[in-house]
Amino acid sequence: MKEDLRKRLAACHIAASDILLPREDVDMSKWAVVACDQFTSQKDYWDEVARITKDVPSTYHMILPECDLDDADDGRIAAIDKTMEDYLAEGVLKEHPDSFVLVERTCDGKSRYGLMISLDLEAYSYDKDSRSPVRATEGTILSRIPPRKRIREGAPLELPHIMVLISDEKRSVIEPLAARKDSLRKLYDTDLMLGGGHVRGYLIDSDEDINLIASALESIKASLDPANPLMYAMGDGNHSLATAKSLYEDLKEEAGEEEALRHPARYALVEIENIFDPALLFEPIHRVFFNTGRQTFEDELTEQCSSYCMEDRDSLDELQASLEEGSGDVRFGLVDKDGFHLVILQGARKALAASVIQDIIDTDPSRVDYIHGADVTARLGSAEGNLGIILPEISKEGFFDAVLKDGAFPRKTFSIGHAEEKRYYLEARRIR
Repeated sequence: MKEDLRKRLAACHIAASDILLPREDVDMSKWAVVACDQFTSQKDYWDEVARITKDVPSTYHMILPECDLDDADDGRIAAIDKTMEDYLAEGVLKEHPDSFVLVERTCDGKSRYGLMISLDLEAYSYDKDSRSPVRATEGTILSRIPPRKRIREGAPLELPHIMVLISDEKRSVIEPLAARKDSLRKLYDTDLMLGGGHVRGYLIDSDEDINLIASALESIKASLDPANPLMYAMGDGNHSLATAKSLYEDLKEEAGEEEALRHPARYALVEIENIFDPALLFEPIHRVFFNTGRQTFEDELTEQCSSYCMEDRDSLDELQASLEEGSGDVRFGLVDKDGFHLVILQGARKALAASVIQDIIDTDPSRVDYIHGADVTARLGSAEGNLGIILPEISKEGFFDAVLKDGAFPRKTFSIGHAEEKRYYLEARRIR
């Protein structure tokens, strides 16, 4: 790659990567496993993954599912590092230098596209009020970083499940590559295990294609506010990226900034996706308050706004439709043993319903669970003594503006699709 092209990419906070993928004889359907932070309460899912991947090359042997994170000992972490070293030594992995990968992911009949890039950690901050070009979109829980550092700090490779969003309404970065995917070299084409759908990967390594990527990103960058230049917003895997950032900052202290800037750990391999991809589904994550009476909740709600009104609705569908009718007000749904209720706030202290509810949760987090699916939330909330909170959808059009205005959302505000639709581990990259 020409040096001026590298500099243009660097000015957009990214780089091409020496991407590692398995050699041709490896069964990719067993190689690829879902992100480690999925199915955390379903140990049987990961037991089945272990059975499927027994005695064959797989990313499962190089990651630690979060359901096992609390039980991780030095022996298991050492085994992960050794597997990475063995795969490198035995030629299981083949390198594709100075490249990107166009990813086509199909699930439930819908295909979305992403681009594997190396993201510059110099441009990233997970501080809530960050104004960095790369930033978190949900609150980062600092206590979740140290156990993840234990796993990454000795590993020779990184395997990303991180998804990062760009706001590209003109569809100028990824979509032109997708439109001519048939002319690109296919790197993998496989079904994904346990209901994950299908995935294909295409090599992007010509200066011509990379120049088009650089030009499109330069155009997006030029449109940003220099004082608050949000270019890349976290979609999934923020704590993994925060872990990479923390270790990079450690490296600066240990080796000096000059050496750290040249080190491969300065970058993290991620998949960027256009927030305007129609197959990219944003789903709100709802809340259930247990052993909390409605009057108690309403008393706490009065601390969050100047006033509120509550209107009954006949069904969950009617309630959800009402959530999308507001024009700038703060509203959410409440489900209790008496039925469905629309809550509309006046003079709310926060711009998002999720932020209002989070301030109430923070008074006693132990009484709350975070629930995927409005129907499950309604069922749990309707039980005696419980309350279900149905949150409105987050607008794709307003997503970046909301982060610019309010900073990171409260934790577990949204999810990109269901668990099976999350990123699967495929590509790898050397980090030391």
